[in-house]
Amino acid sequence: MPHSLRQQLEQAIRAIPDYPKEGIIFRDITTLLSDASAFRRSVDELVHPYSGAQIDFVAGIEARGFILGGAMAHQLSCGFIPIRKKGKLPSDSISIEYDLEYGKDELEIHKDAFQKGARVLLVDDLIATGGTAEASVSLLRELDADIIGACFVIDLPELGGRKKLRDMGISVRTLVEFDGH
Repeated sequence: MPHSLRQQLEQAIRAIPDYPKEGIIFRDITTLLSDASAFRRSVDELVHPYSGAQIDFVAGIEARGFILGGAMAHQLSCGFIPIRKKGKLPSDSISIEYDLEYGKDELEIHKDAFQKGARVLLVDDLIATGGTAEASVSLLRELDADIIGACFVIDLPELGGRKKLRDMGISVRTLVEFDGH
């Protein structure tokens, strides 16, 4: 069994070349999620800096952010807010279009997801170019959230997403970095 968190995560995360298009290396966390020890350790490490921070909500970005965010919300004893792809929420929502590394997409959140000033922690599995995370921060800010930070299992630092969030005044925590796309 690997000794360090980094070793454990590197071994638990599968790399799929040329997905979803040629030149992209997709970092697949489904293998991490199926490894009970790696999954538990990832959630524990993501939660640890925020224990006692009086987080009101964890906001998870569709879809893998739901898995991590639900587990984190449980450990932090707070609520969970889904940030979904366009057309998936049943009540009044706000939306934002954003650029992906390989196209465009749109996210939305319920207008009544939380009260003004709620302390929110944003989570997803990976930060690459930062487009999805930036859009999520914009949605949360539009509803007057107090964004405590953003956390991700994986960072692809060459793509600059972490820096974009920091430039927006958001503290970022990641557990492991991979070179390239």
